[in-house]
Amino acid sequence: GLIVSFGEMLIDFVPTVSGVSLAEAPGFLKAPGGAPANVAIAVARLGGKSAFVGKLGDDEFGHMLAGILKENGVSAEGVNFDTGARTALAFVTLRADGEREFMFYRNPSADMLLTPQELNLDLIRSAKVFHYGSISLIVEPCRSAHLKALEIAKEAGALLSYDPNLRLPLWPSAEDARERILSIWDKADLIKVSDVELEFLTGSNEIDDESALSLWHPNLKLLLVTLGEKGCRYYTKSFRGSVGAYQVNTVDTTGAGDSFVGALLSKLVDDHSIIEDESMLRDVLKYSCACGAITTTKKGAIPALPSPDQVLSLLNG
Repeated sequence: GLIVSFGEMLIDFVPTVSGVSLAEAPGFLKAPGGAPANVAIAVARLGGKSAFVGKLGDDEFGHMLAGILKENGVSAEGVNFDTGARTALAFVTLRADGEREFMFYRNPSADMLLTPQELNLDLIRSAKVFHYGSISLIVEPCRSAHLKALEIAKEAGALLSYDPNLRLPLWPSAEDARERILSIWDKADLIKVSDVELEFLTGSNEIDDESALSLWHPNLKLLLVTLGEKGCRYYTKSFRGSVGAYQVNTVDTTGAGDSFVGALLSKLVDDHSIIEDESMLRDVLKYSCACGAITTTKKGAIPALPSPDQVLSLLNG
């Protein structure tokens, strides 16, 4: 089954030295990124079938990114190029205190300018899973394109997967971010939030079942809360529980959540019933946690996404 990822693809510039602020970094390495694109590549790395829908600048970086999708076996049939706007750039660092710091260059960038008319509707209709974030909800015309793609995928019977992937510096305000992220909440079949996003969306600093279940909606099939090095919690209509993480040498956490989601979707795409079987779901979540862990062992998201062999060696090790 095909997994279609919708949203932004950009270039992350990561400091050559760990544990410094952006201002202190002596130099930067360019790393392709953007959460929905990371998910599409994670799926393909693990042997699944994926496509990316979005817009890049008709520039060196845009063509480089489209090339990276193809090199990784991701269909780029849904990619458009904008002649008037640049490919988005982000400077990302992990400071000594473990916090990530972001600085974005998109004024506006090409991904923000995707219009509903430019969508490859046939590609979207052929998706068994349609995955998306919230960054494409920030401004028009991309917001309308996102809402249309969502509607088309839902009508065609796709499983809708939502990872809000909160990036507060991109939003006009925190209130605006919360309101927009929640505006499409009840459409999703599967939602994954991080512990930080859970706190942000609920306004509570408790990371517990009560807080997580306040985000439940009647159409939801699976809610996941990722807890970094503590693994993840899962909630379905019939059961709930948690799965532990794997101990690895963490270098950079960029893309770990996307790797987790890609692994999960690659397992669910051909068998949605896994969500209703707790022991099967736990196995899939252990696999997904292993993928997330491996992704933290290298700098940048896409270069660090694992192959099936790497995952098996961690699971068996």
